[in-house]
Amino acid sequence: MIPAVSAAGTATAVTFTANFLIIAGGGGGGTNFGGGGGAGGYRTSSGTSGGGGAAETALTLNTATAYTVTVGAGGAGGTGSAPGSNGNNSLVNTTTSTGGGGGGNRTVAEGDGNTGGSGGGGGYGTGSTPGEYGAGTANQGYRGGLANLTAKYGCGAGGGAGAVGGSGSTTVGGNGGTGVSSSITGSAVTRAGGGGGGIDATGTAGTGGTGGGGNGAAGTGTPTAGTANTGGGGGGSGTNTVNGGNGGSGAVFIEYPSARSATIGAGLTATEATVGANKVITVTAGTGTITWS
Repeated sequence: MIPAVSAAGTATAVTFTANFLIIAGGGGGGTNFGGGGGAGGYRTSSGTSGGGGAAETALTLNTATAYTVTVGAGGAGGTGSAPGSNGNNSLVNTTTSTGGGGGGNRTVAEGDGNTGGSGGGGGYGTGSTPGEYGAGTANQGYRGGLANLTAKYGCGAGGGAGAVGGSGSTTVGGNGGTGVSSSITGSAVTRAGGGGGGIDATGTAGTGGTGGGGNGAAGTGTPTAGTANTGGGGGGSGTNTVNGGNGGSGAVFIEYPSARSATIGAGLTATEATVGANKVITVTAGTGTITWS
């Protein structure tokens, strides 16, 4: 499409709308009876947003502006006796999804999971009260689950974009909250599941939520990381000698009219495909700009 030209001979900016799906990095799982990491925040104008939120208003873009895009990395799993770290934010211009909350552990702040896009699960804590869940962010994700202080010390799971994280019990760690499905790429894919909770060696660890959540571990078993580019939370560890699982990296998807052409700047790892009457850019890593003409 040839852009309009002003009387002075310069191209006139064209305004258009674009659907988006922005997923932040997932939180890392805690260690030493650690909770699962929360999924990265999930915001979209094409379907259901996280936390039960409705579809948001599509982006209004124009051909005269370079728009900043960032894909958040997943948070690191806890080491030694540390909680998991929060994931990093993802954004398009000023529309930002919040990184998932790290999972709690045995000794920090009563084992509470961190607040995030979806909240981290509670860890064992200090032994006086169970680790509390971290809260999710409105219209991005759900809270994590609670830990249990008796028997095998099942820890809470990370919340997912589609459901709260499960709480631990005397025999099992909580299962990660499920993610949310989107068809923005032309096929239905579920992303942003929470990480499963860790537990004592004789218990059963929690499983990761559908949508890339990592599995928790029992005793000296190894928890799994959240899946890359889903924003899945990392699994919680059952001992201080094994690190919690890392959170999965996020992703950004932008669907725009085929009449427009995109220039993807350096610093972004991205692909472009035609889906029906539109084009979809999938950004899987980095920070940079995208400009349309």
